[in-house]
Parts: sequence; C-alpha cells; structure tokens
Amino acid sequence: MLNFNGNILPKLDLNLKYNNRGFAYGDSIFDTSKLINNEIQFLEDHYFRLMASMRMLRMKIPITFTQDFFKTEIYKTLTACNLKNNARVKFTVYRNQGGYFTPKDNTISYIIETTPLINSIKDNYIVDIFKDYHTNSDLLSTIKTNNRIINIVSSIFTKENNLDNCLLINQNKKIVEATNANVFLIFGNKIITPPITDGCIKGIIRKKVIEAIKNAGEFIIEEKSISAFDLQKADSMFITNSVIGIQSITKYRKKEFNSYLVDMVKENFNLFIKNNK
Repeated sequence: MLNFNGNILPKLDLNLKYNNRGFAYGDSIFDTSKLINNEIQFLEDHYFRLMASMRMLRMKIPITFTQDFFKTEIYKTLTACNLKNNARVKFTVYRNQGGYFTPKDNTISYIIETTPLINSIKDNYIVDIFKDYHTNSDLLSTIKTNNRIINIVSSIFTKENNLDNCLLINQNKKIVEATNANVFLIFGNKIITPPITDGCIKGIIRKKVIEAIKNAGEFIIEEKSISAFDLQKADSMFITNSVIGIQSITKYRKKEFNSYLVDMVKENFNLFIKNNK
C-alpha cells in the first residue's frame, strides 16, 4: 500500500502518466525518514527540509501542507501498511505534468511509500573514492532531487568492486559525501565534515550529529573541505543518514580505521537525542 495525494492505494494500482515530470525530467524531490517505536525520528526537521527544497525548485506549496498534514499523511500510510516499528518512509513530491523544460504550472502531487526496515549497520565497512564523475558544489546538489545519476553509477561501481560504499568528489576534487550518506573524519579530538558549500546533502542526521558534538564538548567539530590525503591521516571515519544513523568505516584502500572514537560520537549522539526529545 502507498499514499497517493491522500488516497491509500495498492502499489500496483498507482497509474502515473507517461509524461509525469518526475519521470520525464527528474522534476521531483524526496525525503527519507525512519520510524522507531511508532515515532518518526526528527519529523519536524524532515518537514522543514522538504518545504525548503520545494521552495528552491519553485514548486507551489499547497496551503494544506502544514507540519500536521505531513505527519498525518505519513502515519495514515504506516497504519495502512500495518507498520509501527523499524520502517523506512519515503515522501516524494513531483511537479504535475504539462510543458517541456518549462512547466505548464508549478502545482504538485505527492506519493508516500513505507517499507519494513532491518538493522543495516555492519561491523566491517569498506569504502573507496568514485572518480569517474563528480558532483557540483552548488545549492542544487544539497537537496534530494530525483536527478541522482551519479549516485546510481557510483552504487553500481560499489557493487562491481565488492565495496560497501563510495565517496563522491566535487569539481575541486574534494570529498563531498558517500553515495547515500554524509561523511565525517576524526583526528584525535577534532572532527571535520564537508561544508554545505562543497555540495553535500543537507542531511538531518548530519545536522543532529554536529549539534550533539558541540553540546557534549568532548570533540571539536569543524565544517571543512576534505581531500583524499586527509583520509589517509584520519584516525576514524564514519558516515550518517536517516536510515542507518551512524556507520563506522573500517577501511579505505590500505588505510584501516579504529572504531572506538566513533563509538564515543554515538554515545554523545544518543544522549543528546534522549535529552532533547
């Protein structure tokens, strides 16, 4: 079951037209969140990120698209799918069909998909740099549009080379993010993560980890461009997204990372979230 413009439908009954702009031009955005114990994690942050992305793409936001509406429609979908714990929620918004590159109008439709989720954290996690293509260091790269060809190609590269993930670079050859996550490096008591201006996704967990690190005071956090050379010097590396949370990286090429510093970050993060519910 899924939610199409407020109507609960079997997935096979969804009939999108051939000229759907999400399909024809990638004129679509999405947000992925996680349900734990019947609670959407950081729902408010996900809502405001989706609204900000719609404004950036000049989509017409319906007056009904309030935070309460966002929450109600998600939970309506979860209920229809009988999901109350460990679920993945994908909220997709696309501009309605009409026009070519220039839309006929800026009205939108939405689809909400929910699927069961299992723990995907791995003890051993190997990454490498994907160099075939690069992402751009501009604001469009920071939002989750359906134009994610580089993520698809890098995921195929990951699978072909028996890796767990790949690191993407921008036109300045700086590490921007992983294929599906934000990146953090740890050097002793200092943690760095690429700035938004380098083109990384405005990750919700990225934001919360930064807040948690600043609050705990055990580490110094800095948003700073990362080079391939920095990967070799780092003590630890981890990635974050809304589904996996925090995943420790154990190996990049011949460089092996320890995980105990990442465990400290996880403890700070979990305590921060618990104290700020």
